[in-house]
Amino acid sequence: MPSSDGFFNASTPNQSLPPGWEDNPDFNITTFAQLPHREFGYNQFIEINEEFKEALRQILWQFRAPIRYAFAYGSGVFSQRSPGASPTPSNLSPHPNPPEAVVKWQKGGQKMIDFIFGVSHTQHWHSLNLQQHRDHYSFVGRFGSGLVSWVQDKWGAGVYFNPYITVNGTLIKYGVANLDTIARDLSQWDTLYLAGRLHKPVKILRDDPKLRLANQINLISAVRAALLMLGPEFTEKELYSAIAGISYTGDPRMRFRSEDPNKVANIVTNQLPNFRQLYNPLVQDLPNLAYNDARQKSIGWLNDESCDCKMVQDMDPVKRGNMVRRLPKALRKKVYFAYQDTFDIPGDEFQPMVDATKDEDEIGFKRMEGGEFDRRIAREADIGEVVRKAIRQTVEWPSSMQSVKGLVTSGPTRAWRYMREKREKAREKRLRPERGLGDIGQ
Repeated sequence: MPSSDGFFNASTPNQSLPPGWEDNPDFNITTFAQLPHREFGYNQFIEINEEFKEALRQILWQFRAPIRYAFAYGSGVFSQRSPGASPTPSNLSPHPNPPEAVVKWQKGGQKMIDFIFGVSHTQHWHSLNLQQHRDHYSFVGRFGSGLVSWVQDKWGAGVYFNPYITVNGTLIKYGVANLDTIARDLSQWDTLYLAGRLHKPVKILRDDPKLRLANQINLISAVRAALLMLGPEFTEKELYSAIAGISYTGDPRMRFRSEDPNKVANIVTNQLPNFRQLYNPLVQDLPNLAYNDARQKSIGWLNDESCDCKMVQDMDPVKRGNMVRRLPKALRKKVYFAYQDTFDIPGDEFQPMVDATKDEDEIGFKRMEGGEFDRRIAREADIGEVVRKAIRQTVEWPSSMQSVKGLVTSGPTRAWRYMREKREKAREKRLRPERGLGDIGQ
């Protein structure tokens, strides 16, 4: 059944993954009718308070430049506080004059709200936005939309952030990314910067058919990567923590201790029902993964925050080899090259093996089934660490460059304020974990 915003809620039947949908995804679709079926991807639409959702949408309407895809994310939208943590006093709210809906929703601690805007034409969008909101930009805006769009698309992970912006009395940070950049990262994991944010619950406010398809691929890829890093038995929280931790692997904010070390655990613990909505349809579809807990069959289980169900996966190398083969292209390539060294495969033999695993050839897309090389990789005891290292290599450089880019796009004052507050709040949590003071976003 569609919810009031036109999306689908968790009571919708599991029709998210029709057979063979991954083998030949069409990223040129332009309408929702071209998706595999009308309920495809319903799991991506996390429900939140209607008044708060409307307040977020009203923020989007303050931008005249066309926003094709948008989601709000982070601790300003979904709680990441430690259990039993003290709420942030209202007099410390960062919002100058927020709507009542924002105050009520953020009663556990007022925080800046983070957005990602997906746009069709980067330079055109910034040209319009500079005319309307020149004050949102640092000194880079003086040089026009050409330089702004170049900095966005050519530097880091393809996102241009404007932090500490007040819209409708609410403090926000918004990142602008080209739709093609988002789709590529979701489907191939070339940076994991945007894909990693969508591994966790977000509130999609404007949808796009191509990105809904790409994100469904992103989500099931996250499950497979996590399974390769886990053993035969684990719990739901361990699975979701492995997934939520993907984007933080190699993130310089974690290495330099400017993030709460318990961030991943807090995200999963505080959002367990939302993680179930995102991933349970995918878990049910995978033939090598199952629940091993009677509680999973009880009524109301999906919303039971106290339940951490046991799970098992089939360690058969054929099935795990299929998962290796179905890893996103950029990550799979790194895993293959790691095992070229391990197996001491000569270059003239290795390249034909890699070519045989391409997703498509001159004939068209190929069914993604693991070959002997994939099965050989799956038998290795260190497969989890190799996948983790490949993720770290993927995340580290673009994430580091985004941090550097933030000094330019935010301007020195706002960038320093953001970094200082992140470090102070991470330090507070390390020193006084029982208080669990909230952070200002991801």
